[in-house]
Amino acid sequence: MTTNSRTAPAKTRAEKALARFHEEDGPREGHDLRMLRGLWPFMRPHARPIVVSLGLLVINSAVSILSPLVTRQAFDALDVAGGFGTFASYGALLLGMSILEQSLGFPQIYLMQLAGARAMGDLRAHVFQFLHTRKLAFFDRTPVGRLVTRVTNDVDAINEVFASGAFNAIGDLVKLVGIVAAMLLLDWRLALIAFVALPPVALLVNWTRKRLRDAFRRIRSTTARMNAYLNEQISGMAVVQAYAREEQAAAEFDQINDAYRRANNQSIVFDATLDAAIELVNTLCIATMLWYFGGRSVQSHVSFGTLLAFVQYIDKFFVPIRDLSSRFTQLQSAMAGAERIFQLFENTEEDAPVIKPAVTNGASDIAFELERVSFEYKPNVPILKDVTIRARRGEKIALVGATGAGKTTVASILLRLYEVKEGVVKVFGRDVHATPRDELRRNFAVVPQEVFLFPGTIASNIAAGDKDVDRARVIRALERIGALDLFERREGGIDAKVEERGSNFSAGERQLIAFARALYRDPPILVLDEATANIDSDTEARLQAAVWAAMQGRSALIIAHRLSTIRAVDRIVVFHKGRVVEQGSHEALLAQGGAYAKLYQLQFGREERSSVAAE
Repeated sequence: MTTNSRTAPAKTRAEKALARFHEEDGPREGHDLRMLRGLWPFMRPHARPIVVSLGLLVINSAVSILSPLVTRQAFDALDVAGGFGTFASYGALLLGMSILEQSLGFPQIYLMQLAGARAMGDLRAHVFQFLHTRKLAFFDRTPVGRLVTRVTNDVDAINEVFASGAFNAIGDLVKLVGIVAAMLLLDWRLALIAFVALPPVALLVNWTRKRLRDAFRRIRSTTARMNAYLNEQISGMAVVQAYAREEQAAAEFDQINDAYRRANNQSIVFDATLDAAIELVNTLCIATMLWYFGGRSVQSHVSFGTLLAFVQYIDKFFVPIRDLSSRFTQLQSAMAGAERIFQLFENTEEDAPVIKPAVTNGASDIAFELERVSFEYKPNVPILKDVTIRARRGEKIALVGATGAGKTTVASILLRLYEVKEGVVKVFGRDVHATPRDELRRNFAVVPQEVFLFPGTIASNIAAGDKDVDRARVIRALERIGALDLFERREGGIDAKVEERGSNFSAGERQLIAFARALYRDPPILVLDEATANIDSDTEARLQAAVWAAMQGRSALIIAHRLSTIRAVDRIVVFHKGRVVEQGSHEALLAQGGAYAKLYQLQFGREERSSVAAE
């Protein structure tokens, strides 16, 4: 009992922290016209089919309005001697109008949905491209599932405006105006019976408007949270199963799923309430009309055709109102999706160069340099403090230090994946802020510890970034690292299939592909970030000679490599708590007996003794 009481609050705090991580920015007051204006640039290229569709919609609405008048004339003709022929003629006219109405309906719906699908395709592509221009810091704090929801669910919600015919609200408004005019012409006193129902319907729509928008906001938010959680659990399935977290994960998912169900249930309740209330008002109006007409027909001999036409108009009067309420529901869902997309567009963390005057230091032999650089991922949590490093062309520099000392961060700011807080970063004498992003990054090839492979083939992954694969360059790159025979043994050779994240390759094979990818690019600067950590000794022995040959004539930044690599570099830079504390060759640093010597004894001495014993 005591243990449970102590752990319960901690669990609650953890659950709240998880929920906060997946939650998005709070909803803000929606401005439908502002968001529709934001959608217009994506609709404008497809305006022609939209205009044609709306034109057909107006014609359809006019035909629908005229039908009850034709019905009235047809039944009134029966009161005249020999009127059966006239009745048949009007019947044929009604049949023709019905066929015309249905014939125009297909192209009208098709054109509207076609334009909507194309416009939403453009919007989805724009969101996708927009994400590619954000800085890495944005992705560090944003769950993947939330961004996936923007590109998929939220855009689909907007597309429902076209797919469900929500734009047909224009036709509904035309029908309402026409029906009101026709009813006033038939009998303005009877028309008031229908008009009396408008104020309560308007109040009901206004009451449900905000509640529906809030409900759809919650649906969009919980959908994003569900997608984010599913992405995490599937990506970390090995850890989930290894630590037997299946029941805990299921319980956490049940909470998210229940919130999603509740949000959907609220929208269904409001939508059903609005629809049922309008249907009730419609039925009451027709009943009142029949009662009132029945009394007047005895006194003023109202014709049956007029009675039938008025009943049809009453029914048609509430059909567009009912349709408007349904389309209103779709519009609220779409506006909730549009609101979240436009909130994403408000992000200003663009991964684009802030152009400054090009600054050179007059030393053409400098490959890259950091001058008094300070950096922090989070405010007031410094990672690098007053770091100065300068590398000559062709020089191989190793960065060593404890975990979290800032070694990998140096590579990230060289490629300008993150912005420095203070100091200057230059590549080949030019400030990185004065270099276009693509031009800057073409100077580098990075071999990380955790290699990411895309679905495709071995060749397409090695030639990552090239639209057309140069097979000869792929083969040469694999030959230079001594791995061509290894991959040619696979079925398909260099065209062998690579599954998602390279799951059908071992960690060592993925690392070899990463090395081949770097050699294929053939840049002037090579960055190796724990690049042989996942390679076995036999593979490393085959790889080391090729890697060193590949680094000849180019600069290299090697982060916390194994002993053999570190000892052979031109210079070792030692980091401690974000600062550079020592620089020099392996022998010079050992002779100093400082931080590197201690690190060497702790981390590398045992490895060297094991290697000697093995030999």
